[in-house]
Amino acid sequence: MRLFTTIAALRCYLNLQKSAAPHLTVGLVPTMGALHAGHLSLIQRARQENAIALVSIFVNPLQFGPTEDFQDYPRNIEQDRLLCEQAGVDAIFAPSATEMFGNQAVERTETEQTAQKQIEIHLSSLTQVVPPPAMTSVLCGKARPGHFQGVAAIVTKLLSLVQPTKAYFGQKDAQQLAIIRKLVLDFNLPVEIVACPIVREESGLAMSSRNQYLTVEQKQQASVLYRALQQASKTFYSGDRTAAVALAAARAAVAGEPAVKLEYAELVDPDTLTALQVVETAGLLAIAARVGSTRLIDNIILRNRRPIVAIDGPAGAGKSTVTRLAATALNLFYLDTGAMYRALTWLALKTDTPISDECAIAELISSSYLEYNLDPASKMLKINGEDVTEAIRSLEVTSRVSEMAAIPAVRQFLLEEQRRCGTKGGIIAEGRDIGTNVFPDAELKIFLTASVQERSRRRLLELKDTDRANISLAQLEQDIALRDEKDSTREVAPLRKAADAVEIQTDNLTVAEVIDRIVGLYKERICSKS
Repeated sequence: MRLFTTIAALRCYLNLQKSAAPHLTVGLVPTMGALHAGHLSLIQRARQENAIALVSIFVNPLQFGPTEDFQDYPRNIEQDRLLCEQAGVDAIFAPSATEMFGNQAVERTETEQTAQKQIEIHLSSLTQVVPPPAMTSVLCGKARPGHFQGVAAIVTKLLSLVQPTKAYFGQKDAQQLAIIRKLVLDFNLPVEIVACPIVREESGLAMSSRNQYLTVEQKQQASVLYRALQQASKTFYSGDRTAAVALAAARAAVAGEPAVKLEYAELVDPDTLTALQVVETAGLLAIAARVGSTRLIDNIILRNRRPIVAIDGPAGAGKSTVTRLAATALNLFYLDTGAMYRALTWLALKTDTPISDECAIAELISSSYLEYNLDPASKMLKINGEDVTEAIRSLEVTSRVSEMAAIPAVRQFLLEEQRRCGTKGGIIAEGRDIGTNVFPDAELKIFLTASVQERSRRRLLELKDTDRANISLAQLEQDIALRDEKDSTREVAPLRKAADAVEIQTDNLTVAEVIDRIVGLYKERICSKS
């Protein structure tokens, strides 16, 4: 693991890595140090999904107000370095304020003892990043003026320096997450912002570097924040979708712990942060409070949708057959993601757009739109207003769809389309990245698999009456093993099991038994909670 404190060294490292492997993926985890299990969960995700995992450690003075805890914020670079090394981080970027902002912008006191405590950044000498005031003046922004402008400035700088493929942020800082996503969208930055679930202590208290300020008793008192969110969630899922009822439940729970002083409890849109009266699709219930002198935040997402079931797994595991049958058994709509790829392939062929020309394909699909009817009784798929439900099943489309699906712009376009189809839930979908990438918040995730030998045997039976019937079982095993390796190591949407997915090994199971297993999991994990 490398530790860099200068921009020049960081750039040298990244340039060398990318020159050796031009399509190298880089995962960035921006932190202010004082690492804990929550940070480590982000690092683990970055490590799993990228060739290079890079952690930045920088206590950003721009996001601290005059009366806030910048000088006392916990700092332990040696402990952080050790944790990163143990977690498999490739490089740490830990610059000074002067390195990040330049000598002209940074003012320090002369004495070495107080230098760190007296850092002051002169904003007038810096180019500033100003997120929408409507997003920075609500929730935590009311009590922390200028905070999110400081966050936006440092995140923009880090994304510019590292140019990561993905950047990982915790859901605990939900307002920050929404603002960063807006920043990336508005500036068309080529990075995917990945939200990672809140990691909690045994009591339910959300993990935070500021938890170090709390005594054992205060930590127990602070756990009321999570209980308040749970109480609000209970009222919400009992059928009342109004903000008034959910917030009343949360506030009443906090009021039962006198040592915890509630600052706010609000229900807002998770993307725009505008206040909600009723949750139509999703609402962010955010809460902030003080325990002693320590300010803590927490949140939960309330979803008004039917469940989503995501089924992933390697080629030949029987995902398509199982998913179609499970849709009927669970009364869910089957989202045929393969048909979407076929529709774009059909469009390219119809317009004589070379599939080998990725730029031309990107241009073509960017001005296209899909219409998808999920009702199995009237299955329909249109592209640019033309019904292609039957046309996409042609041999010509079939022979080119894999080539089309490998294009990053195509996968990004359909990622957004598939998520749009899942807005109201009630669907089941299969693929190789449905639970990890398309619907990471699916209520049930399944990883359907089988041994290479079993999948080869099944494939041999499928080929029995075709022109490939003479292929050997050994050759099929070799082909499938090679396909597995390619799928799991490809740059875009690699095949992997989601951390919270249930694996079903189907070697000794019939299709009916697999369906029974899925229905059982659905009843256990979803129906029992409704």
